[in-house]
Amino acid sequence: MSIAITLPIDTLAFVKRLETAGVPSAQAEAQVEMLSDVIKKVEETRMQESATKGDIDLAKMELQKEIREVELKLEAKIETAKVEMIKWVVATGIVILGGVATINRVFPPASVYYQSPAQEMRQPAPLPAPFPAIPVPPSAPSR
Repeated sequence: MSIAITLPIDTLAFVKRLETAGVPSAQAEAQVEMLSDVIKKVEETRMQESATKGDIDLAKMELQKEIREVELKLEAKIETAKVEMIKWVVATGIVILGGVATINRVFPPASVYYQSPAQEMRQPAPLPAPFPAIPVPPSAPSR
C-alpha cells in the first residue's frame, strides 16, 4: 500500500539552517533526507494501523453476525427451558392429584358433611292453645 505522504516540514529551510549552524552541506542534506524517511515510515505505520470506513463496516457486520448467533442460541435455550418447566409443572400437578386421591381413599370424607340437594321439608308449627274459657256458674233452673 503506497500512500503519498506530505511532510509537514520545509526540508530546504531545514538544510539551510543546518548549514548556518556549521554542518557541511552534504551532511545537512543527508540528515534531512534521513529525517524525512523516518517521518514517512512513522506516518505509513500509523496509516496502516488506522481503520478505514471499510474496516469499520466489516467489523460491524462481523459483530452483528456474532450477536445474531448468540441470540439464536439463547432463544433455543429459552425454548428448552420452557419445555422443561412445562414438564415439571404437569408432573407436579399429577403427583399432587395422586396424593389427594390417595388421601381420599385412605381417609374418606365423613358422610355427616354430605347434604343432599333435596329441599328440607318442615312441618307447620302447632297452633297456639286457645284462651281458657271462663267457667260459668250453673244457673238456676229456668222456669
